[in-house]
Amino acid sequence: MVSALTRIFGLDNLALAEDVVQDAFCRALEIWKLRGMPDNPSAWLMKTAKNRAIDVLRRERNARAILPELRPALESEWTLVPTVNQFFAADAIKDDQLRMMFSCCDQRLAEQAQVALILHLLCGFTVGEIASAFLTGHAAVEKRFSRAKKVLASSKRLFDLADRDFAKRLSAVQRALYLLFNEGYHSASAESVVRVELCREAMRLGRILAEHPLTSTPATEALCALMWLHAARLPARLDAAGYLKSFFDQDRSKWDANLVSQGEQFLERSARGGDLTEYHVEAAIAWVHATAHRAEDTDWAKIVKLYDTLMSVRPSPVVALNRAIAVAQSEGPKRGLEEMGKIADRERLARYPFYSAALGELELRSGRNEIARAHFREALALARNPIERRYLEQRAAACENRSLHAELTG
Repeated sequence: MVSALTRIFGLDNLALAEDVVQDAFCRALEIWKLRGMPDNPSAWLMKTAKNRAIDVLRRERNARAILPELRPALESEWTLVPTVNQFFAADAIKDDQLRMMFSCCDQRLAEQAQVALILHLLCGFTVGEIASAFLTGHAAVEKRFSRAKKVLASSKRLFDLADRDFAKRLSAVQRALYLLFNEGYHSASAESVVRVELCREAMRLGRILAEHPLTSTPATEALCALMWLHAARLPARLDAAGYLKSFFDQDRSKWDANLVSQGEQFLERSARGGDLTEYHVEAAIAWVHATAHRAEDTDWAKIVKLYDTLMSVRPSPVVALNRAIAVAQSEGPKRGLEEMGKIADRERLARYPFYSAALGELELRSGRNEIARAHFREALALARNPIERRYLEQRAAACENRSLHAELTG
C-alpha cells in the first residue's frame, strides 16, 4: 500500500502515503470489530486505501504538488479513478514494491540507513526491531531515520530500475530481506521467538526479486536458497506447547521437504557466474544441515570450512560465534570454547542472549556444571521473550540436575 500510494503522491509526500495506510488500518479495526474479518483481508485493506487515496486527491489536488507526469490524469474526474485503479493492480504493485525498495537505497545514505528504511516502510518494522537487527541502540536508529527520510523525500519520485545506479542499490535490498527473514526466524519480539509471517514476507519479496530479469542475479538466487532452506525447518522449531526446541532435538520428519527442494533449485541456479557472496556460503551451510537425516550425521568439518570462507567474505562476531559452535561439534567443546575466546569485538555480543547460552552449552558438555549454570543465568537476564526465557530456564535447570546427580553419585 505504501509503495502504490508513493507512486501516486511522490516520495516528497511519503508522510501522506503513510497516513492513508494508517487510516485504512484504523478503519479495519472499526469495521472488522463489528462485522468480523473479511474473507480476503488484504484485498479489503487495498480497496480501502485506494478509496481513501481517491478522496485525498479530490480534496487536495489543487493544493498539493502531484508528480508532473501524473498531474493531467489525476486532475480530471474522468481519469482520476481509472488511473488510481491502474496503480493498485497486482502487477503494478509488485513493480512499485521493487522500485520502493531501490528508492530506499539512495547512495547518499549508509547501507544500514538504506536497510532500515526498507525494513520500516515496506516491512513494518518498529524502531526497536530494527535496533535489534543491527545490534545497536534505539536512539541511533531514530537519528538515522530522521536523516534518511529527508534524503528519500528529496528524490521526489520512485527509483527507475533502468537507472545506472541500479547495481549499486541491489546489495542493500538483498541485505534488507536477509535481516527481515532473520528477525522472523530468530525474533527479538517481546511476544514470540519465531515470527513466521516475517519469514513469509521476506520470501515473498525475495521471489519478486528472483522473478524480475534485472534483479534475478546469482546473489538473489543464493539469498532465496538460504531463506527457503531455513524456512523448511520452521515447523520443527517449536514444540506442541509453543516452546523453543534445540536444533539437535528437532523432529526432522517435520521439516518441509518441498521447501528444501525449492531451496536446492535456487542454490543450483545461484552457481552461475563467478561471484561468491555471503548468501552463497550461508545457503551452502543451510543445505548441509537440510540434507543430514539426523543431527549426528551432519558433516561438521565441512560446515567449519564453510564458516572459514564466510569469515573471509563477511566477518562478524555472530559469524565467528556460529563458527565456534561448529568447531565444538566437530572437535569437541574444549576447542569450541577456545574459538569463542578468540572472537574479535566480543563486546558487540554483550546483549545477545545466545552468546552466553552457547558458553553455557559448551561448559555443560565439558562437565563444568556450575560455570554452565552461571552462563545460562546471564543469558536468561537478556532473554527477549517468554519462550526464550523458558528455554534458558530449562537449560539452567539441566545444569542443576547434573550437579545434584554428581553429588549423589560422587
